[in-house]
Amino acid sequence: MTTESENPRTTVTPAGSAKRALVGRLSWGLADQAASSLSNFAVGIYVARSLGVTAFGVFSLAWVTYGVVLNVSRGLATDPLVVRFSGVPDASWRGAVVRSSGTALAVGAALGAVCLAAGLGLGGRLGPAFACLGVMLPGLLLQDAWRFSFFAAGAGRKAFVNDLVWGIALVPAMVVAARVGSVAAFVLAWGASAAVAAAYGCLQSGIRPRMTGARGWLREQRDLGYRYLVENVSLSGASQLRAYGLGAIVGVGAVGAVRGAELLMGPFLAVLMGLSLVTVPEAARVLRQAPDRLGAFCLRLGGGQAAAALLWGGALLLVPDRLGELVLGGVWHSASQLIAAITFGVAGAGLGTGAAAGLRALGAARRSLRCQLFASVCYAGGGLGGAALAGTVGSAWGAAAANVGASAVWWLQLRSALRERDRKPLREK
Repeated sequence: MTTESENPRTTVTPAGSAKRALVGRLSWGLADQAASSLSNFAVGIYVARSLGVTAFGVFSLAWVTYGVVLNVSRGLATDPLVVRFSGVPDASWRGAVVRSSGTALAVGAALGAVCLAAGLGLGGRLGPAFACLGVMLPGLLLQDAWRFSFFAAGAGRKAFVNDLVWGIALVPAMVVAARVGSVAAFVLAWGASAAVAAAYGCLQSGIRPRMTGARGWLREQRDLGYRYLVENVSLSGASQLRAYGLGAIVGVGAVGAVRGAELLMGPFLAVLMGLSLVTVPEAARVLRQAPDRLGAFCLRLGGGQAAAALLWGGALLLVPDRLGELVLGGVWHSASQLIAAITFGVAGAGLGTGAAAGLRALGAARRSLRCQLFASVCYAGGGLGGAALAGTVGSAWGAAAANVGASAVWWLQLRSALRERDRKPLREK
């Protein structure tokens, strides 16, 4: 793996102290993901109950679009940060975060302007939602950048507190949005509360993002950044393509049904989306300290998450309709038919994330890019092909099969990368 010229600390610590430190970092990671999961789940449930299945489908399209932009920011700004600046001296970390967070802010401003222009031209229900998303993107992306930055420094507590601030700010914002009763109002409330947490992140870190540093950051990290950009955008782009295609083939209500089922799997989907906050920095530490343990570390990560997803999905299948309607309102009936398919899809994706973390830690950008492109093509193809054959349920099973197949490819590539590393130092340019 290519590293910064300034080497990480090499202080040797007793095995017990190292294990306690690892448990502490993972515990804060789990706490942060719990806070993030809870806020995402609460937003989705509140909007679903307030708007109904069709309007919730419009909100879901804005959410999926945000996911694409978020992955652009992560690929260019924060993924290289966690690979190359996890566990480095404080001065090196701070200098990198100034430029990395500035890059995230610049991505938010640029793509936010595109969303704003598109929204103003669309009209209808979708247009105002996209226009409001464009205005909110800089704050949303900066908040996410602080989370990555804190985990790279091993300061998961700060990431947790930042997400907690976002969750607290969401409460009054959602109440106001419910009184307005439009999709655009909910998008504004969600983004404005993220902007509050983004501003608080500046106080936590004592760092002010510099958008002027974005060009230098992109130039320095281009060997990883642009590959991670393609990799991340292919993932979120496939989700967006499936959502828009499902809306065109079956109807916007089908998008709301899929999103409702995903909300029921929310704790695990949120962990999947933000897994690199914890696992990539930890995998990078394992690689530096005990390279021969990397494969086992990744297997425990992926296997544990897949097993937890299956247990959660099995519990959801036992939920009575009365309780489901209490949670999702009118969205429950259509979403409940997708639980089994969504569960298998999340379990397959969870297993693959363990291998993905290992490839990221190794800096094997070419291998991870190939895996992600394969997974994205299969996901979009399976989801749309299933929709054409069997509607919303067929789309869910097609996407699940794609996730399971892609997981096998991720693990084959990690095995090859580990063997190559054993023969010679792995260099991915």
